[in-house]
Amino acid sequence: MKEVMVDVKNISMCFNMTTEKITTMKEYLIKLVKGQVFYREFWALKNINFQIYKGEVFGILGLNGAGKSTLLKIIAGVLKPTKGEVRVYGSMAPLIELGAGFDPELTARENIFLNGAVLGYNRKEMEKKFDEIVEFSELQEFIDTPIKNFSSGMYARLGFSIATTVNPDILIVDEILSVGDFKFQEKSENRIKEMINNGTTVIIVSHSIDQIRHMCDRGLILEKGESIIVDEVDKVCDYYYSRYS
Repeated sequence: MKEVMVDVKNISMCFNMTTEKITTMKEYLIKLVKGQVFYREFWALKNINFQIYKGEVFGILGLNGAGKSTLLKIIAGVLKPTKGEVRVYGSMAPLIELGAGFDPELTARENIFLNGAVLGYNRKEMEKKFDEIVEFSELQEFIDTPIKNFSSGMYARLGFSIATTVNPDILIVDEILSVGDFKFQEKSENRIKEMINNGTTVIIVSHSIDQIRHMCDRGLILEKGESIIVDEVDKVCDYYYSRYS
């Protein structure tokens, strides 16, 4: 019997959206006091169900606004769903937002230890991993530079290097492989393959159908917050092509 690492049960997520544009906090507070702030419900996810198994690479596809990032944030524990529950079994490293867990005023060196602490690792553990993280990120020249001066590609390289070097049970990757040059993308794919071979479970969101087909075992398509299909990756990718091309 396959070991379940992530169990998503009847997940729905509702956001309250203001019906008019409010540009300042002062305007919002005045309208709030007068009872003039009105909302409409927006269901970003509707009754999503699936399981992800140990050692599996699971891809999530969908057009912009389909609910992919919202779903990842719920799995990572960043958002609490309106309905349903997610059970996660094991340690997790989420790469769901560029620079998440970083302090832009701190150097890359300081942020390695900060991000490690966010992921649940103490300083001694991060000291053992430090050289490997720096070497993989290729940021040796910038290790004592405040990361507010980093490009998006440098952010991605540092975040990816930390998350994949600490060997989590579950790695969540949201479009991170599309950032940076071709060499680093290839290097990142090889690192993920190594982790998979060592039993890490990986969840990937990507707009690249070829990347999902090449790397994943199974997948899910989201459309306007609803699950359209959960199946083997070839069937999912073929369905995506037929539906949206």
